[in-house]
Parts: sequence; C-alpha cells; structure tokens
Amino acid sequence: MSESELREEVVRAIKTVYDPEIPVDVYELGLIYDLKIFPVNNVFVSMTLTSPSCPSAGTLPGEVEQKIREVEGVNDVSLELTFDPPYSTEMMSEEAKLELGFM
Repeated sequence: MSESELREEVVRAIKTVYDPEIPVDVYELGLIYDLKIFPVNNVFVSMTLTSPSCPSAGTLPGEVEQKIREVEGVNDVSLELTFDPPYSTEMMSEEAKLELGFM
C-alpha cells in the first residue's frame, strides 16, 4: 500500500470517531491538526479537543489512536494532544458547518 493510500485509510478510520456531544466526526470538526505517515508505516497524529474541559478528554484521543491501529498496514501510532492553537469553529470543514447549521 502506498503512503497516500495508507493516509486515505487512516483518515477514513478517524472519520468513524465522533465527539459524543456533536453529531459530526472528529476529522470534519477540525480536531485533527496534523497527520503524518513515516517510514515503515508509523503514523503521527496531532489533535485537539473542542475545549480543555471536554468531558470526552479521557476517551476521545484513545479512540482515535485505536481506530488508526486497526488500519491494515499501520505499524505504530503516536498521538499528541495539544491545545495550541485553541480550537475554534473556523477549523470545521464546510460539511461540518452545514451539518451543525453554521452556514
């Protein structure tokens, strides 16, 4: 599998994770800040939460990491949780904004 194909599969896996308070997946919400595929199919993800006091702070990053680990071909996953820059609704995709009535 090529790097771009693996990246597509990883994004597809991330899109199965939803913020429990918002009916939109974490990728479309803009919670994924960075996604890199390194040699030997090691995946790095930098993500945030909608707020530092998000009730799902303890579970959401772990769920994202687990879904990535389940992608065939992924060797290892490193997930970094950051709040810099702080999350804003401007980070949402147009699809998410439409779903949530921001457009």
